[in-house]
Amino acid sequence: MITASPGARITQAAATPAGDWRQVWREAVTDAAELLALVGLSPLAVRLPPADAGFALRVPRGFVARMRHGDARDPLLLQVLPQLAELDEAPGFVADAVGDLAAREAQGVLHKYHGRALLIASGSCAINCRYCFRRHFPYGEEMAAAGQWRKALEHVRQDASIRELILSGGDPLALSTAKLEELSRGLADIPHVTRLRIHTRLPVVLPERIDETFTSWLATLPLQKVVVLHANHANEFDANVDAACARLRDAGATLLNQSVLLRGVNDDADTLAALSERLFAAGALPYYLHQLDRVQGAAHFEVDDARALALLDTLRARLPGYLVPKLVREVGGDPSKRPL
Repeated sequence: MITASPGARITQAAATPAGDWRQVWREAVTDAAELLALVGLSPLAVRLPPADAGFALRVPRGFVARMRHGDARDPLLLQVLPQLAELDEAPGFVADAVGDLAAREAQGVLHKYHGRALLIASGSCAINCRYCFRRHFPYGEEMAAAGQWRKALEHVRQDASIRELILSGGDPLALSTAKLEELSRGLADIPHVTRLRIHTRLPVVLPERIDETFTSWLATLPLQKVVVLHANHANEFDANVDAACARLRDAGATLLNQSVLLRGVNDDADTLAALSERLFAAGALPYYLHQLDRVQGAAHFEVDDARALALLDTLRARLPGYLVPKLVREVGGDPSKRPL
């Protein structure tokens, strides 16, 4: 049993391994007992679901190193540690929470909003967030990167209204840079696409991914580039994440962040204000604060709308407008995110 005072950061076995990002990925923690040991908690003190409950644990060791030692309510730990509550049936919580499958237009292509198409670039992610709205998504059938992106790009080529291409997943940066280069070659003859948006958690949870090979590719793209990070708490940032964000900015990317409002993780004004300040210090603007997508297995994270709106009012009174994210909900079939 590891012992340390609650609140201390881990500085030993969970420290970020050095080396190639793929090796860091492979060394992620995938066992709940190991994760608890690394943060100084007894498995007897936490009620875990069966290991085969349907959504595996995965968290990079560098992210574990940012958790508070000995604190079972650490906001980073709560995002990744499986809970028995995930097995509870909750009315209104379903497998396809935001109508992804109804928006399918081609293999791995979701077309929900005018002028934008989203490609499911990868089904893999370096971290499995317990509230993930695509935790039940059929990735095996829907992969835009299959066949050198051929079917996905054909759909984009035929629709001149598409000006922005959004890479999502999973996490699109789970793909090799060589695979991303395939995409950019395919975009070369589609002049109506002028902007590439990448939604990724990797710069935050696996900053090693933002390496020289990747940033060189990004810098040479003849498109406007937006990278939308996903961080929910200021403690997710450290010097390595700051450096990854700086490399993205140097490659010409505009950095935004979208968060999810999560009960027990960031549902208080001080925490949300600290997140906005920390994002701006890292060169990213707060973009969206999402109300929880009502995906099966995540009901224990939900914050009611009245509390969410009260939190937003407090943020408006405390922060400059550019640091206040838009509070939104995604509703399947809507032509845009729905403001609250």
